[in-house]
Parts: sequence; C-alpha cells; structure tokens
Amino acid sequence: MNAPFSLSRIHHVAYRCKDAKETVEWYERVLGMSYTTAFAEDKVPSTGEDDPYMHVFLDCGGGNVLAFFELPSQPEMGRDENTPAWVQHLAFEVPDHEALMAAKAHIEAQGIDVLGPTYHGIFRSIYFFDPNGHRIELAYNMGTPEQYAELARVAPLMLEEWSRTKRAPRHAEWLHKEPEA
Repeated sequence: MNAPFSLSRIHHVAYRCKDAKETVEWYERVLGMSYTTAFAEDKVPSTGEDDPYMHVFLDCGGGNVLAFFELPSQPEMGRDENTPAWVQHLAFEVPDHEALMAAKAHIEAQGIDVLGPTYHGIFRSIYFFDPNGHRIELAYNMGTPEQYAELARVAPLMLEEWSRTKRAPRHAEWLHKEPEA
C-alpha cells in the first residue's frame, strides 16, 4: 500500500560532529558549502531532555541541506564498529569529470587523502573523510538513458534474487566492466 501523502524532497540530513565550528569551516573551505543556520538549545525540543547542543546547517546547493549536531554532554562520538568504514557515507554530485578532477586536486592540496576516481559503470567518484570521520563521496553521472532504463528494469529482479540467496545477482554485471580508453 502506498502512503496517503507525498514527499517533496529531503529537508535535511543530520549527523553528529566533534566540533561545530571546525565542521562548518571544513565544509565551507573543502566543499564550498554555505553555512546558513544554527540552533542551540539546552533542552531537546522533541523529548524535553536536558542535553545542550549546537545544530548547524550547511547549504549543499540544489535545495539540499546537510546538518550536524555537536553534543558536548554526550560520550565522545564514535562509529558503528560492526559496519565497514566504506559503507556509511555522504555522496555529493559534481557536474562532470573535469569538476571531479578539480575537486580531487583541491582536496589533496589541503593535505586530505583522496581515493579514486573509482569507476561505477554509470558514474565515477572519489572518496575522502571529513574531520569527524564521516566518509564523503563526490561523483559525476555518466550513464546513458538506455543504461538507466536497463538498471530500472532489472532492479526488482536483483532485489528478489538477493533476498533469496544473499549473493550478488549478475543482472547488471556490465556495470563493473570499465570501457577501454
């Protein structure tokens, strides 16, 4: 059954940070985001709990907002040690290959290690970490309308097969074959 309402977009996504000021400055300097808003409270509005926080918001472009919470009264932030570091990440889109390579050069010039570019069939991307340990991906799309249509066609088949076998279905194996230069 479908929901009796429709979503218009993601309002924001929120993650925890170690230091709100450092995080804002890093995202402005490294990714060119605009710092737009801050909320700071001593009590959590939704629960009433005493838990001082700073909640900062950054404009990622295109109506997308990334937010962070600094929680000084909570134990030091960590990560889910049962999930590999490459799994949970924030992915941002750049327009093309030239932009991706310019981003890589800019980020590396600031002393940040960058992995990639990595080929994903319909997009290429680079990876690096923010000062909080969050993995960041920058990607540009390069798929054709036919490739996207084929992926949409096999998506239900792949999910069904995965649900039964817990093994990677081969319906879109072509994604992993990088074209020769």
